[in-house]
Amino acid sequence: QVQLAESGGHLVQAGGSLRLTCVASKNVFKINAMGWYRQAPGKQRELVAFISRDRKPSYEGYGKGRFTISTDNVKNTVYLQMDSLESEDTALYYCNTVPPLENYWGRGTQVTVSS
Repeated sequence: QVQLAESGGHLVQAGGSLRLTCVASKNVFKINAMGWYRQAPGKQRELVAFISRDRKPSYEGYGKGRFTISTDNVKNTVYLQMDSLESEDTALYYCNTVPPLENYWGRGTQVTVSS
């Protein structure tokens, strides 16, 4: 069964904002650190941001100050708020545990930032 499902990506102009949503199964959400990853064409998948088991957030340098990861502990949901988007943010975005569980990779949600 599907353990994680991400959504919310679409085309946006540079400087704009998006909020990505990841709905997780309860058993996954409650016991794991959760993260957002992205993969652009020709590049390896990389971690964007994660939130620890006690729900403290951390960010990669390129996202710090622009991206915010948060959770809704009632809905078992992880969000990624992205502001001041740049063309370099264009990628397929995924959620997963941190470290990731290989079998939990989903379809991702496409974020495309136009200049």
